[in-house]
Amino acid sequence: MKNFVTQSWLVENSSNDNLVLLDARAELNDAAAGFTQYKEGHIKGAHFVSMENTMTGEVGRHGGRHPLPDMKIFIAEMRNLGISDSSTIIIYDNGDLAMAGRLWWLLKYAGKDNVFLLEGGMKHWLENRLETTTDIPEPKQSTSLSLTLDKTMIAEIADVKTAAASKDTAIVDSRAYERYAGQVEPLDKLPGHIPNALNYPWMDLVDEGNIIDNEEISEKFKPLKNYEEIIVHCGSGITGTVNVLFMEEAGLKPKLYPGGYSDWVSYDENEVIKD
Repeated sequence: MKNFVTQSWLVENSSNDNLVLLDARAELNDAAAGFTQYKEGHIKGAHFVSMENTMTGEVGRHGGRHPLPDMKIFIAEMRNLGISDSSTIIIYDNGDLAMAGRLWWLLKYAGKDNVFLLEGGMKHWLENRLETTTDIPEPKQSTSLSLTLDKTMIAEIADVKTAAASKDTAIVDSRAYERYAGQVEPLDKLPGHIPNALNYPWMDLVDEGNIIDNEEISEKFKPLKNYEEIIVHCGSGITGTVNVLFMEEAGLKPKLYPGGYSDWVSYDENEVIKD
């Protein structure tokens, strides 16, 4: 799989001078949980990247619950972690890929090519009894990481509104079916989904750190190949990146609507559908 490295690969290549390892663990209901987990033990050489402080911008009236960060600030923080244009970046979380997927997407959006996720994440690393440490490494600041935004990766709310009235664009809602159908809504002010959205729950792709195989991925996303364009969203631009990741594995080129459903319902005039 083109966007992943195995745990054995990381063990064999951990001493590579160009390799930068990033710990993206986080809990959406506990802002301090990720760093607490990191301090309790992480893969040797890994630098912690905060979901709330680094991967998320300032929350406003619109833009969703986890708006994109200022990308100039984001790339400066990546330079501070020693990332350069020649770096190979490996990202891990607890294994479900949601947090690591967000960081992977941000780095790809910033124009970085050599970005990969660690298959199985910290969960499998611990199960395999591989080396961990509580030592926090001192990064060597880089001065050679460029910022070239790939705007083909992103969909704005105007694009989503157009897509909602189009048969040529698939809007993919990555949330659990219960939220998509409007049966429950624990986070946002209105239950339901964007008109014409299709439901592809992100959690169907990963189970306890195990990812589905290439054949299953291709079969799952096969219906989407009938569309000219695909726009993916979730609640706030985090878990939707898992769908983006696996769609790319299937040869698709989806865009992400970063504000997601939480941005959509922040506009009173936007229609919401309940099944």
